[in-house]
Amino acid sequence: MTASLHHSEERASAVQKAAALGRTFAETAGAHDRSGDFPFANFDALHAVGLLGLVTAPEHGGLGGGLTDALGVISAIARGDPSTALVLSMHYNQHYAIRASGSWPEHLVKRVTQANREGVALLNAAQVEPRVGSPSHGAPPETVARKVGNEWQISGHKNYATGIPLLRWVSVLAVTDEAEPRLGSFLVPTDAAGITVEKTWNATGMRATGSDDIILKDVAVPLEDVIDLAPASEGLKRDPKLGAWYFTLVPAVYDGAARAARDWLLDFVTSRVPASLGAPLATVPRILDGLGQIEVLLATNQRLLRSIAEDFDADRPFGPDAAVVKHIVIENAVTVTMLALDLGGNPGISRDNPLERHHRDALAGRVHAPQNNLLRTMLARQAVAQLGAAASVPHPRKNEEAPRLTVVKAS
Repeated sequence: MTASLHHSEERASAVQKAAALGRTFAETAGAHDRSGDFPFANFDALHAVGLLGLVTAPEHGGLGGGLTDALGVISAIARGDPSTALVLSMHYNQHYAIRASGSWPEHLVKRVTQANREGVALLNAAQVEPRVGSPSHGAPPETVARKVGNEWQISGHKNYATGIPLLRWVSVLAVTDEAEPRLGSFLVPTDAAGITVEKTWNATGMRATGSDDIILKDVAVPLEDVIDLAPASEGLKRDPKLGAWYFTLVPAVYDGAARAARDWLLDFVTSRVPASLGAPLATVPRILDGLGQIEVLLATNQRLLRSIAEDFDADRPFGPDAAVVKHIVIENAVTVTMLALDLGGNPGISRDNPLERHHRDALAGRVHAPQNNLLRTMLARQAVAQLGAAASVPHPRKNEEAPRLTVVKAS
């Protein structure tokens, strides 16, 4: 069997493996939610079946999966344990960037992908800061990299280092202290001297993601262990096409939580037979209508997520659609869990049942940058700018051909 055929078969079975693991992870998700403990065993299981290397390039020991493959796996895992799925989605986002962006130095590519083959060696970025917030708001980070001899010494404070209990490296966004500052990401081993993890993650939902703070004090990194170092005056550069991974996989996590809520509700209303009714709750018209609303929302989510993933894999242009999908899918997920709570009544809000947990997890989706109000403002400004540009173009004279819109695919 050729290597490419083997990888193709492995990718085809990835969603089935993920679905089986998702059902297993669901058995402990409630306990992790109550304790806030990180689900270490889940990542051992993911590594054992090869899913940590799903999107890593074949030449670096991975399966070479695309966004559609990753979406299928994240959705299946999220239905069982969204916290695990979110950490995995960040790992996939970073590993696909390694494979496709061309900005990672080869020695770092080899280091990270080899560790990913050999064991659980998760990777994520650290960009949000206490005072600055997310870089999506446009402000430069306050984390500073100072050149000392043949190394960088990095000092700063980062929030929300999702997965930090198992991260082998963190890609830390920082500015240099040079006369003309540069901005870039520095690959920092999490066992380096000078790193402190501050246990700050105590959120209402997604409690087992380990999204704690990291504090760096003169953490030494070799000069060559840097990604995308460029003049800070140019701002943070993001590949608009690669952004589809974040805008697809993150909302898929919360869609998974909503599907788990739907699953619980269906079981409840089909098995619950009130004495006053003498039939399952699922026979009540109001219940049926609510279930129908949930199905419409989830079907919409599935179609939207799949369309972006398939467009990306087929190299079709999609403009800002991926960001819009993030907005819609997360809001639909929240609405689904709210409808489920309404239909579930008192049992739905009982902590003895998982429905209220699914709702709390879905609500957490709203915090991911760029948040919905920022997305809407960006889209509104684009629409206004386009209208202004159109108004400034003179109308074609009679018998002249009007200008045609050309769609340019993002690089």
